[in-house]
Amino acid sequence: MLDPMNELNDMNGKAALVTGGGRGIGAAVVLKLAERGADVALTYERDDDSAAAVAEKVKAMGRRALVIRADNGDAPAVAAAVDEAAAEFGRLDVLVNNAAVFHVAPIEDLGPDEVDRTLAANVRGPFLAARAAAGHMTEGGRIITIGSNVAERTVFPGFALYAMSKTAMTGMTKGLARDLGPRGITVNLVNPGPTDTASNPADSPMADTVRGLTVLGRYAQPGDIAETVAHLAGDGGRYVTGATINVDGGWAV
Repeated sequence: MLDPMNELNDMNGKAALVTGGGRGIGAAVVLKLAERGADVALTYERDDDSAAAVAEKVKAMGRRALVIRADNGDAPAVAAAVDEAAAEFGRLDVLVNNAAVFHVAPIEDLGPDEVDRTLAANVRGPFLAARAAAGHMTEGGRIITIGSNVAERTVFPGFALYAMSKTAMTGMTKGLARDLGPRGITVNLVNPGPTDTASNPADSPMADTVRGLTVLGRYAQPGDIAETVAHLAGDGGRYVTGATINVDGGWAV
């Protein structure tokens, strides 16, 4: 049995990449993995200052950090980011697929451009990142994807495209778990529920309605999602693979 005290540093000497790690859930995951002992690379698309601030916090913990500007919908950039992280740290043990785009609108307003952009960033990007990461990983490697509660329960109109893209992660996770299991690499999916971030604040006009759709009656904090990711990424996740874990306050109940 894993010693709970040792779990706090069970990622010492390991290296991780978190896509979309400059803010929100991604930033919380970066900091939690660094807290557990990992060197962490993160990708971001637009906000230089936010990404740099996250990296500085990682360095303040005595860990190495790497910031990579990469659009998750750009196939070559996704693979290059993985390779750059592995080259910088000399290894890659953990990939967290967090980056995604969020197109929500009536179906008549979601045309080919929105479909292509969503599928490129939310489906193709995670798959190609996992493919590239698997090329660097050895036994004990971890691939974790951040999905969404709307893949389990879609209660508002306008979410068809986004929910479709996130539901695809279930099939990807199960398939990759089967492919990579013989190499000792685990692959899992975490579906967050309503989480208090800049893009989905707990004080938005719809927040009371959203809270009412959970069992616990509240939003998660980004750190709540990061705790589950860190568990899967560390020693405690060694016998979990192909799983979908809902960290959603009972949204899907």
